[in-house]
Amino acid sequence: MLSIPLAGQSKRPLQSDDIFEVKTVADPRISADGAWVAYTVSQMDRKDDTSDTDIYMIPTVASLRQGQADGAIRLTSSKKPETSPRWSPDGRSLAFLSSRDGKKEQVYLLDRRGGDAQVLTDYKTGVASFAWAPDSSRLAIVVSDPDPNDSEAEKDDAAGQAKKPKPHVITRLQFMRDGEGYLTDVKRHIHVFDTATKKEFEVAHDRWDDGAPVWSPDGTLIAFSANRTDNPDANDNTDVFVVEARAGAKPRALTTSPGSDGSPAFSPDGKSIAYVQGGDSKDIWYATNNVAVIAVSGGTPRVLTPNVDRNIRSPQFTPDGTKVLFLLEEGGNVHLASVPAGGGPIDRLLNGERDLTSYDVAKSGDIVYLDSQSQRPGEVFFVARAFQARDRGAESPAPQPTRLTHVNDDFLSKIALGTVERYKAKSADGTMIDAYLTRPPNVPAGRLPTILRIHGGPVSQYSTGFNLEWQILAAKGFAVVAANPRGSSGYGRDFSRAIWADWGNKDYDDVMAAVDTAVAMGVADPDRLGVGGWSYGGILTDHVISKTTRFKAAISGASEFNYLANYGNDHYQRQWEAELGLPWQQPEAWMRISPFFRMDKIVTPTLVLGGDQDMNVPILGGQQLYQGLKRLGRDAELIVYPGENHGLRRPSFLKDRYDRYIAWYEKYLKAPATKTSSQ
Repeated sequence: MLSIPLAGQSKRPLQSDDIFEVKTVADPRISADGAWVAYTVSQMDRKDDTSDTDIYMIPTVASLRQGQADGAIRLTSSKKPETSPRWSPDGRSLAFLSSRDGKKEQVYLLDRRGGDAQVLTDYKTGVASFAWAPDSSRLAIVVSDPDPNDSEAEKDDAAGQAKKPKPHVITRLQFMRDGEGYLTDVKRHIHVFDTATKKEFEVAHDRWDDGAPVWSPDGTLIAFSANRTDNPDANDNTDVFVVEARAGAKPRALTTSPGSDGSPAFSPDGKSIAYVQGGDSKDIWYATNNVAVIAVSGGTPRVLTPNVDRNIRSPQFTPDGTKVLFLLEEGGNVHLASVPAGGGPIDRLLNGERDLTSYDVAKSGDIVYLDSQSQRPGEVFFVARAFQARDRGAESPAPQPTRLTHVNDDFLSKIALGTVERYKAKSADGTMIDAYLTRPPNVPAGRLPTILRIHGGPVSQYSTGFNLEWQILAAKGFAVVAANPRGSSGYGRDFSRAIWADWGNKDYDDVMAAVDTAVAMGVADPDRLGVGGWSYGGILTDHVISKTTRFKAAISGASEFNYLANYGNDHYQRQWEAELGLPWQQPEAWMRISPFFRMDKIVTPTLVLGGDQDMNVPILGGQQLYQGLKRLGRDAELIVYPGENHGLRRPSFLKDRYDRYIAWYEKYLKAPATKTSSQ
């Protein structure tokens, strides 16, 4: 059992309206001296139908909290989001991104001693990301080149004329991307910006995009990752580059593997770079990656995690340079781990049933991290001098964290949450699967109507972190089953790749085993089962309802249905081709795994949803599912969210989606039970 909440009489269950109350904490950043932590808090606004993000800071030392609950100080309060807080290395300033004074994001600067934020940059195309130089006088900034079409449109608008749409002229192989629309040849490049004079220069102007910059400790070099192959649209071959921090410098490649290398981090002495080394490029997203280290002068990289067989991210050196820290995804958790910089055993500094989404390290050796657990959304925690005790020997106790923020405590103190239990299920071929069962608060006696929810990806995982969707559904009296079937990450390359070109087979068996186990536990009512998911969760839902009639209700969100039709209509052409081949050469492979061709087997009442601007999994697939169901006379409803991409953003639409989930499941699962087929 992960945790059992206290369900007092004064507590109420969650409602869909509570999405406006739950706040999201993110991006904790610790000052160099370890004294302060900056972080962001996001909340949806019901009245304005928008979301806002503000920046806070909090002291790490209890004596500085001035008797307040946690001592948090709100630093920004504009109507537009402020994100990406970054301390200057000297600790005097905090920079962040915002479009508070215009349409494009710029860098703003706050003096830690007080005062209003001052805008630093004024790039017409805005700032994508930035990093402080070690001397605190310069920034490395990623900026898009001007788009000629945008500049002409601005001139029309300034003259008082209506903006005239222009045709999209595209010559690229990868011609669209969700959230960006149709792609142009405009590139992003690194600039160096002087914070005192506000003068800047472009480092290397060429025909490739530059990734997020990282400075060397002496301020002479900038590292970044980029795909600089002849045709970047045809592969995911990103490499780590270094370039001198001067105008017109030529980047030098450090890594040369055909996979995706990225997230570079300099060692404290500036001689090495730790980075994420991608797996076998032929495995596309099913590959696992590694932490590797390479000399700044070049040479052969040293892989530090050759036998981990899990996905890692966010490598950073410890302040003394002896270890590399990283986040490690494993078996429904994300842990903070370290490995000696010269190679050696992995040490899990923060493990157990937890989901760490980010962390940061001060020069003092203090760590802050964002930790979510089943009964609590992510909050900021602090570990003082995390490595000193650890280095005294294996018998030393694990570092003791201090919780700094309590952003959602007041709200959650009034809410009765459902318990979340992790359990194992044996699939049809004997493979053991991790699953989670969320019971309603104040669990009623007897079997419960039960909903199988399926995660997206397919290469992702349900975790032990807080899941608002599970809790909202459980609050309505449903048990919620959620599994990590084959295809999921966190269990190794072979586990993920088990569904290669075979979607809806082994993963179908796995999620059904999770349901069967919940039935055997005496929790799930086999005659009141529902199923649903978004993205790959919707895709696998389509397979489930085309292979069994056990479910009384289904919700298919942002799903693909006839995969042949998705070729050229979503942004995954390269991945489709790698896994299934070209559709005109291998049509049987595409048709074999498309549930469209089992349409007549579907009898489950199905709610279909999607955004009309989704280029990730276009609404095309949902429309085909809906059209077929209506032609066959099945119960079905289609919900199209205008102006929305793959991930819904408008708060009223997010609430609407929850309301429709609840209404659909209640309509079909809370009616008097009737015997259904066990096929």
